[in-house]
Amino acid sequence: MTFNATTVAAVAQTTTQQLYANIDFTKLSWLEQMWAAWYIWIDNPIIATGLMSFLLHEFVYFGRSIPWIIIDAIPYFRRWKLQPNKVPTAQEQWECTKMVLFSHFTIELPAIWLFHPMAENFGMSTWQVPFPSWTTMFPQIAIFFVFEDMFHYFAHQALHTGALYKHIHKIHHKYSAPFGLAAEYAHPAEVFILGTGTIAGPILYCWYTRNLHIFTVYIWITLRLFQAIDAHSGYDFPWSLQHIIPFWSGAEHHDFHHMAFTNNFSTSFRWCDRIFGTDDKYREYRARITAQKAAMKNKSKSEREEAERNLIAEIEAEGLRAEAIAEGSMPAPKSVKVQ
Repeated sequence: MTFNATTVAAVAQTTTQQLYANIDFTKLSWLEQMWAAWYIWIDNPIIATGLMSFLLHEFVYFGRSIPWIIIDAIPYFRRWKLQPNKVPTAQEQWECTKMVLFSHFTIELPAIWLFHPMAENFGMSTWQVPFPSWTTMFPQIAIFFVFEDMFHYFAHQALHTGALYKHIHKIHHKYSAPFGLAAEYAHPAEVFILGTGTIAGPILYCWYTRNLHIFTVYIWITLRLFQAIDAHSGYDFPWSLQHIIPFWSGAEHHDFHHMAFTNNFSTSFRWCDRIFGTDDKYREYRARITAQKAAMKNKSKSEREEAERNLIAEIEAEGLRAEAIAEGSMPAPKSVKVQ
């Protein structure tokens, strides 16, 4: 079904009972029945979609962050923490939560609330049941992942330059050792800029194909939030996804970005950083970690931990210099020409 602005207005004036008048509920799955029941209960598709979208975002974001808060509180897991000497305090997590909630209610809530009329104007299905098949949804979600990763890569690089960094992105880099809740700890302008990559993919796809259900978008948003929170978790477990899918970024990839300031600008995948050469310092660091572990194999645990702390401190000091150069408080080093 193709929608336009007139159709959106007509739907808003139609009772949900009328919308589902020709639907045989006995042929729907339990989830599809609950979906229709939600819209019938709210009795206004625009309000129903806006409310469900915002509640989904909050439930997934904080629901996924809570396990990482618990893990941070248990010393046993420090063996897998990428920067084990930096564990967020309860005060830091509370300050982060307040900033995140501020962005959610001032930036994301209005955008989410306006999403329904805009989405249907581009031809997106919202209240309709049944849902599309998995064979339809899977390639759509894959396209959204690729689009967002490329958009984020270039937008993120731009945020590391001059005034954009000093006045916007610097807030997100407050934590050189990130934690799950800090995934959306950012200036409201950054939330809008980088969030565009998450929403623009589905909008453009829908505009071009006229074949997208908001249920698919919800799955995409859920996976994207999981990716962002896990990438900021600060932990690299043996079962983490990057050890299963080699080109997946994961926490080990993004943690270096916060620690060293430079390199690793992508979100989900590693290929943009590899193609454009913005992972050179990261790969050098991983090589040094590997060499150090081999050299310290027969050393005591305290000696190995001390060596690890020294290496992290060295990389972080380099990152502080790079940050100062980016925001203009320190001049860039002059290159020396070799005759």
